[in-house]
Amino acid sequence: MIFTDFSQFRIFLKTGITDLRKSINTLSILVEKNMDENIFEKSLFIFCNRRKNLVKILYWDINGFCIWMKKLEKDKLPWLQSEDAKREINSKELELLLSGIDFFKAHKKLNYLSVT
Repeated sequence: MIFTDFSQFRIFLKTGITDLRKSINTLSILVEKNMDENIFEKSLFIFCNRRKNLVKILYWDINGFCIWMKKLEKDKLPWLQSEDAKREINSKELELLLSGIDFFKAHKKLNYLSVT
């Protein structure tokens, strides 16, 4: 579990597969070029490997980059294989994701204008 309160951060998933042998520098380039986001804003950028058992979270903290990594020994993470470059989630969804709960398949909100 992450010990810092990230509820004030924007949180972005890099959808699809990422080669997590990549270092901070290469991942930050992916954020700017592929995800079209500013790496220096108050945001978390999350990447997942092919096996879905390793996740890295990258962010800028005042005067340097921070990277956080979690490797699952047995289970797999729920992850989007979308063609989109990114998906924004909230801090509660991040907590669910790191707990292994697939919120991507949750019921979607329906918006109707009338009954008929």
